Amino acid sequence: MNELSNKNLTVYSKKLRNEMTREEKHLWYDFLKKLPFDVKRQKVIGKYIVDFYIPKYKIIIELDGIQHYTEEHIEIDTERDEYMRSKEMLVLRYPNSDINKRFEYVCADIVMKIKEKNDTVQ
Repeated sequence: MNELSNKNLTVYSKKLRNEMTREEKHLWYDFLKKLPFDVKRQKVIGKYIVDFYIPKYKIIIELDGIQHYTEEHIEIDTERDEYMRSKEMLVLRYPNSDINKRFEYVCADIVMKIKEKNDTVQ
């Protein structure tokens, strides 16, 4: 089995793609979907499902609602981010409030991180 996939989570990830949050829809339809390379939604990686994944650059984009700021979720997110970094992936986290109030900043930040990754790959 590919260590970056988990068939047990595939059904759930498909469900999540059909039930994206308002902020996920905004980022997807108004920015990520228009990028000139592949971006995956609700991608299974190991035992996790990430909000968005750009395979070409190994970049994960996570949108954090208020539940991510509880002590329990901070621990879960820390463990998850460490796992992704161990796979040489860059995790970008944005609070939902940034999607709602600073959308252009989020998009510009993502583009900047892609350029930085692209420079290190070449």
